[in-house]
Amino acid sequence: MEATKRTVAIGMDYSPSSKAAARWAADNLLKTGDRVILVHALNKGADASHKELWKNTGSPLIPLPEFMEMNVQARYGISPDKEALEILQAAAKSKKVEVLAKIYWGDAREKLCEAVDDLKVDSFVLGCRGLGPLKRALLGSVSNYVVNNATCPVTVVHGA
Repeated sequence: MEATKRTVAIGMDYSPSSKAAARWAADNLLKTGDRVILVHALNKGADASHKELWKNTGSPLIPLPEFMEMNVQARYGISPDKEALEILQAAAKSKKVEVLAKIYWGDAREKLCEAVDDLKVDSFVLGCRGLGPLKRALLGSVSNYVVNNATCPVTVVHGA
């Protein structure tokens, strides 16, 4: 009997903690045939005229090889970290997983939770910056919000 293929989302902002989350997912969670979606949540102020078209639904799903092209990244206003993408590219080859990217515009906490439902995510992995209690109270914690509001299991990986 064939195992059910899962959809795993990774919250990605290319910070050290989100790279750690990508590495953790590749090493510990992903299995052959899984579908991985890098979920980006950009500030509403990010300059991109095409975002009006996708402001409610996010961008189309972008296959990793296409997403790695500089002109595609520039079109969406993203400056990805090459190391993070290489981690996922290696996982795609070794574990035969499909890696896609999706961009949302707006508050990261809300958009990451929306992505869980929109993309029918089975598991979500994201990094944690390790804010202290005061900064967390003032700025809010994206990972804490997602853990408490997402409709799927969430793994929080503490960054380096």
